[in-house]
Amino acid sequence: MKVSKLLGERFKNAPSDCLIDSHKLMVRGGYMKYMANGIYSLFMPTKRITRKIENIIREEMDKIDGQEVMFPVVMPANLWRKSGRYDSIGSEMARFTDRNNNDMVLGMTHEEAAVHLAKDTAQSYADYPFMIYQIQTKFRDEPRSRGGLIRVREFTMKDAYSFHTSQEDLEEYYQKCFTAYERIFKRAGAKNVIPVKSDSGMMGGSVSHEFMLLADIGEDTLAICSECDFKANMEAAPCIVENISGDVQPLEKIFTPDIKTIDDLHKFLDCDTKQFGKAVVYQKNSDDSYVVVFVRGDLEVNETKLRNYLGVDIHPAQDIVTEECGIVPGFIGPVNLTDKAVVVYDKSLEGINALVCGANEKDYHYKGINIRRDVGEVTYVDVAKTFEGAICPVCGKHSVTIKKGIEVGNIFQLGTKYTKAMNMTYLDNKGQAQYPIMGCYGIGVGRLAASICEESHDDYGPIWPISIAPWQVEICNLRAKDDNVSAECEKLYQHLMDLGIEVLYDDRAVRPGFMFADADLFGIPVRVVISPKTLEKNCYEISFRDKSFKGEIPVENAPAQIKAMVEKLLSEYNL
Repeated sequence: MKVSKLLGERFKNAPSDCLIDSHKLMVRGGYMKYMANGIYSLFMPTKRITRKIENIIREEMDKIDGQEVMFPVVMPANLWRKSGRYDSIGSEMARFTDRNNNDMVLGMTHEEAAVHLAKDTAQSYADYPFMIYQIQTKFRDEPRSRGGLIRVREFTMKDAYSFHTSQEDLEEYYQKCFTAYERIFKRAGAKNVIPVKSDSGMMGGSVSHEFMLLADIGEDTLAICSECDFKANMEAAPCIVENISGDVQPLEKIFTPDIKTIDDLHKFLDCDTKQFGKAVVYQKNSDDSYVVVFVRGDLEVNETKLRNYLGVDIHPAQDIVTEECGIVPGFIGPVNLTDKAVVVYDKSLEGINALVCGANEKDYHYKGINIRRDVGEVTYVDVAKTFEGAICPVCGKHSVTIKKGIEVGNIFQLGTKYTKAMNMTYLDNKGQAQYPIMGCYGIGVGRLAASICEESHDDYGPIWPISIAPWQVEICNLRAKDDNVSAECEKLYQHLMDLGIEVLYDDRAVRPGFMFADADLFGIPVRVVISPKTLEKNCYEISFRDKSFKGEIPVENAPAQIKAMVEKLLSEYNL
C-alpha cells in the first residue's frame, strides 16, 4: 500500500475528549473516526490489525475443534423471554418493534441464539460434545462509553459456546479454552494479560474467569497476591481480615451530637475504626424495601457480592424517612433495629466483642456492643471489598495487592441455565432426556487491539507487535522527487511484496520530519529509509519501531535480510 493513496489523516494533536493514550494515538494516527457516542468507523490500518487478531483467534478456536457459525444480529424478543433475560437486562439491550409489530432485539451476546441453533439438532448423547463460535458485530447500549475502542456500544466480538453431557467434560473443555486464550493473547502481542477469577454477572453460571490486561487506565480492579498465584476481580475476591476480638465490655449509650460519619466518630471517640460497625443502607430494585449491611468501619461494601447473596438487584438507599421505616440515618445500629429491613452482617464483624455502632436514635451511639449478647445469633457473610494488604485466601499472608486491568476476554461455565430455560434436551445412553451443560467464551477484538496499543506505545505513536501490525515493513522515501531514490524505493517495494512481505510505502513528497512523525503513528515494526545519502553508500537504513535495532544493510542483500528480520520477529509470536 502507498501512503499517497491511503485514506485517512494523521494529526499532531488529539481532540480534548481523548483522555487515554490509546484513544489519542489511534485518533491521531488515522485509525478510527468518531460517528456517535461509542460508535466508530475504522480506517484500513485498524481493519488490518483486527483481521489479524481474528485470524489468530480462528486458528486457536479451530485447534480445539471449534466450528465457526454465524448468528443473526437481530433476534425476536421471544427468544430472550424464554431465557428470562429480556426482562432482567436493563436499557443496555437495544429493543425495537419491526413493521409487523413484533418485538425484536439487537444482539449484545448470543447464548440464546446458540441454544436455538443447536436445539433439535444435537438430539443424542453421541452428538456431544461440540463447540460453535462466531466473530461478529454486536451492540450494547453502554451507558459509559469511554477510551475509544476500550469501551464502546458497537463492537466486534468472538463468542463461543460449548455443549456437554457432563460437568467433568465441561471442565476439561473449559481448561482447553483457558489454555487457548493464553496462546491467543501471547500471539497477539499482549504482554501483561493475566487470568483472574470473576463474578459471572448477567451471564450466569458458577465458575468464570476474566483475562485482564494490566493497565493503570483499566476500569476493573483486581486483587492479586504477591506471594502466590491467587488472582481475582475485586467483585469476586474474598475479603479476609485479622480477628480483633478484644475484651467484652458493658453496653454503654453515649451522646454523639450530630456525629454521623465514621471519620467524625473516629475523631470524637478517638477509637480505632476497626472497632466500629458501619451501616450501609440499600434498597431492592423490585420493591424499594430496605437492606441494612453492617461492615467493619475501615471497610467498604462490595455491592456485587451483596447482590449475589441477596439474589436481587439493589441500589443505594435514597430519601430515607425515619417515620416510615424506623431507620435513623447516621445513627444506625444492630440493637433494637427496625424489623422493616433485611439485615446483613459482614464476616469482618465476626468475633469482635465490643463494637461501636449507632443506637437507632438521633445523636446517640452505643459502645461495647456484643452482637451475640445484645442481638442474638446472626449469620455472617462475606460482602466486603478486599483491600491492599488484606489476607490472601490461598496462602494466608498479608499479601493482597490491588491493580487495575482492562478485560480483554472472559470464559464462563454456564451449566444448564440456558438449556433448561429454553427446553433443549438430548437423549442419554439410557434413553433419558437430559439438559446439555454449556460453557461460553468471549474476546473483544477491537478492545484487544486498543488495549495492546495502550501497553505498547511511546510518546510518538503505537509500537505494534508484528503479529498484528497493519503492515510488517514501511519504506520511507526521503526524496520522492529524486528519480534515482524513487526508482530504488519502487524496486524494493515490489521485491518485498513478491516475497510475501506486507509493505507500506510512503511515496509522498513531504519533509523527512513530517514523514517520520507519520511513520511513528503507523507503528510498523520494521522501517527502511532510502535517501540520496544512503544510496551514496549503496545501502538502506533499517530500524525497528521499538528502537531495539538500527543499522545499515547493503542494497544487494536488502530484500533477503529484511525478510529474515521479519521472519525472526514473527517467530517470537509463534507465527
